[in-house]
Amino acid sequence: MNDELSFAAESTDPSRSQRTRWKLLIVDDEVEVHQVTELALADFRFAGRALQFLHAYSADQARGILGSTPDIAVVLLDVVMESEHAGLEVVEYIRNTLGNRFLRLVLRTGQPGQAPELEMITNYDINDYKYKTELTRERLFSTVYTSLSVYRDLMALEASRKGLEKVIEASAHIFELRSVEAFTQGVLEQLTALLFLDRDAVIAHADGLAAASDHERYTIVAATGSFYGLVGERAAISLPSLVVERIRAALESTEDLIGEDYYVGVQAYPQPLVFYVTADVPISLTDRRAIALFHRNVALAHQNLKLIAAASHDSDPP
Repeated sequence: MNDELSFAAESTDPSRSQRTRWKLLIVDDEVEVHQVTELALADFRFAGRALQFLHAYSADQARGILGSTPDIAVVLLDVVMESEHAGLEVVEYIRNTLGNRFLRLVLRTGQPGQAPELEMITNYDINDYKYKTELTRERLFSTVYTSLSVYRDLMALEASRKGLEKVIEASAHIFELRSVEAFTQGVLEQLTALLFLDRDAVIAHADGLAAASDHERYTIVAATGSFYGLVGERAAISLPSLVVERIRAALESTEDLIGEDYYVGVQAYPQPLVFYVTADVPISLTDRRAIALFHRNVALAHQNLKLIAAASHDSDPP
């Protein structure tokens, strides 16, 4: 397998951009605060992504939304709502009950002197503390931008850590497999699990010795998701034309090909194999790196499997 990666052109899908908005929760008992905040940040963009606004008008509503929406990036939180410390109760719920240390918490108060700023930040693990009177449109923009920047970096580090753990776990699993059938299905399952999301995937290999350069002879030997049930079918006939085109492009370049929402891995030795995975969300850079590392280990395991099979055959009595 070639260690180089080729990246296809990124596509622009409005539905995908909608799914990848940064989630910002506004918690305040004043309707006007919600309206003004959303108006001020209507054109906000960070890393090419807009905001998705979530609204809570009490601490109870905030806890409900936070408990059911784990990927909220920033919370703009009022201190005093239905009670004097309602906002702090939400902070306690986020940091201790949910154990969420990644979400960025910006406490807002309309009553200066209600609580000492330094005490609030140090005692309650709050990331920023603002008076509503000082949050002009420019300062609100700056506050949210900075908060998202930190959130993105923290999530990237966490994803890298989890990705490495997954690669180690998955690689150990495939090295234990001893049959071609178990190997191909095992690789597919580990590869899809590696990306943390539900994926559609297919593994195909050349059918016959001359099939290595004959794209029309690739046969599906393992499949999941929407490809399930196609095992044994000819890839060029059974797969959607877009999938076939992507596989052919990777075979012609003899390199792994990663687009915005799909991955094609090519392994030429000792038996030609093509791995195809597609997702309904963009594949992150962290995921791409994890895929590449895992696929290199797959190549080693595949070679070892062939060597074991050859050694077993040689040791058989005539």
